[in-house]
Amino acid sequence: MGPLIVNEIISPNTNLLIAMLIGIGFGFVLESSGFSSSRKLAGMFYGYDTTVLKVFFTAAITAMIGMLFFSLFGWIDLSYVYVNPTYLTSAMVGGAVMGAGFIIGGFCPGTAFCALSIGKLDALAFIGGLVLGIIFFTEGYPMWEDLYKANFMGTPTMNELLDIPRGIFALGLILAAFAMFWVGEWAEKKFPREEY
Repeated sequence: MGPLIVNEIISPNTNLLIAMLIGIGFGFVLESSGFSSSRKLAGMFYGYDTTVLKVFFTAAITAMIGMLFFSLFGWIDLSYVYVNPTYLTSAMVGGAVMGAGFIIGGFCPGTAFCALSIGKLDALAFIGGLVLGIIFFTEGYPMWEDLYKANFMGTPTMNELLDIPRGIFALGLILAAFAMFWVGEWAEKKFPREEY
């Protein structure tokens, strides 16, 4: 039963090897999907290319359904799956900062490294800004520690916050994804852009 590392089915070194292989595969898929293009990524915010929305919603739904079925079949104990602690204020502020950076730079951290790996210099500039942001945050941490730790909510999952069963939440998210796919298709027709 998973998780494999928590239940000591695999060693920490094997866990790192598997993580590295998954990371390489993830980077390959990002590049193959065109996510090394800042124009494709920024297109999400301007409506002319909603590939990002479609790919990430599909990935989230696939992972969610997979975890639910693995749990149902007794292959994974979801109570052992790590959930990041939620600090609502810092999540909202950080999301706004990252979203602004995504729109301005055309990359998120993962896609920036993907683009850099094939030699795109705009990604190098973005990563430079990322490093400066990390330094700025860590050196100034005492100034905004209270903001960072504000509104601690523990480690709830969305279905727990909404007080509904996991399966019902999963169905709702699947329906929301289909609605967003439809909106994405509509936006691409409404805001067309020549090939780039």
